[in-house]
Amino acid sequence: MNPNSLSMNKPTAPISVVIPCFRCAQTIQRSVDSVAAQTHLPKEVMLVDDASDDDTLNVIMKLQNRYDKNWIRVVKLEHNGGPSVARNTGWEVATQPFIAFLDADDAWHPRKLEIQFGWMLAHPHVAMTVHNCTVVLSGMPDLTLPDTWRATPVIPYRFLLFSGRDGFSTPSIIMRRNLPYRFEPMKRHSEDYLFKLQIVLDGNETWRLELPLVFLYKARYGERGQTADLWKMEKGNLDTYWRLQAERRISWVLTIVLCAFSLLKYLRRVIVVYRRKCKRNAYKVV
Repeated sequence: MNPNSLSMNKPTAPISVVIPCFRCAQTIQRSVDSVAAQTHLPKEVMLVDDASDDDTLNVIMKLQNRYDKNWIRVVKLEHNGGPSVARNTGWEVATQPFIAFLDADDAWHPRKLEIQFGWMLAHPHVAMTVHNCTVVLSGMPDLTLPDTWRATPVIPYRFLLFSGRDGFSTPSIIMRRNLPYRFEPMKRHSEDYLFKLQIVLDGNETWRLELPLVFLYKARYGERGQTADLWKMEKGNLDTYWRLQAERRISWVLTIVLCAFSLLKYLRRVIVVYRRKCKRNAYKVV
């Protein structure tokens, strides 16, 4: 497909795609092109510039001109509010009954909307669906999908205890727009984890499609050796659990257990990062 145009012959889905944009001039085209390459096109794409201080706004305006202006809608925020504010703003101005999220440095598999939205149409009682992801640190992503796959329910307390293994990335979400939730605007770390837990713990039926339909171009934790960032993430996780307790979504006892378990996982990550640093330094010496 010509990345500079849209095929009007494709089926469409009543979905608003929300992409928060901050200092993403180098990556946003890849994200938007992956949406334009969908076998089923969303009705609209919301590009929310979070007061970027680089060339991001110019790049997304060019993308709007390159594609259909009625398809890409650009929203410019006057002050930087973080990804929560950007996502909420896009959500508020969205017009379609379903919302999908994508980050400005990630991309979708071409069949994501076809498969995921098709499954939701067949299961109208489901509030939100998610799916697996593939981390791509170099080269081109593998577009091969298995011939058979399954969908499994997201179990609230399993998600709480094993978020690393049973969690899901925000760019995998398709949800109903009328759900009464929003990302917490004052949180800068773990805000998406809190958002997902609020939805799941409140009993909104959520299912995971066991297919890798999003490509994450972010390094995994500790890949760049940023232990300070690991601690910020951990503090965000701990804050999430205490917020859930204050909202009476989980008990005091469970909160203590979750915080202890989370700190153990954090210590493990720090050890992994330290070992990676040692290996890199050893290679440099050699």
